[in-house]
Amino acid sequence: MMGALLGSPIALRPEVLARYPELRAARFRVGGLPVRVGGWLLGRRRVDAVTLGCTVFVAREIEPSPELLLHELRHVQQFCESRTFPFRYIWETIRRGYFENLFEREARSFAARRVGDPASSSSKDV
Repeated sequence: MMGALLGSPIALRPEVLARYPELRAARFRVGGLPVRVGGWLLGRRRVDAVTLGCTVFVAREIEPSPELLLHELRHVQQFCESRTFPFRYIWETIRRGYFENLFEREARSFAARRVGDPASSSSKDV
């Protein structure tokens, strides 16, 4: 029952952690209610990943790319930078929509720079 709600802890592949050691700053779980709720808010069955505090919830159905993991890591950092982040994130989404939300744009840009592919900074990963 708890696994259905909170997912299960996962370990990232050693080669991913070797290349992106900063990912150790986050906790990763697979499955759980957060990926479903995130999807429902966007009119989908689920999202690929969602971050709450220092924990990244990844959908069971995907193999997360380094870019997605880094994108979510940026959200972990945003949570740590400001206690008001969740409210500011919601306000940004209401004002601009999910894809134009400044926090989403910043996370996409951060991930693209880190993996060395500037062209993907405008990708719209969910």
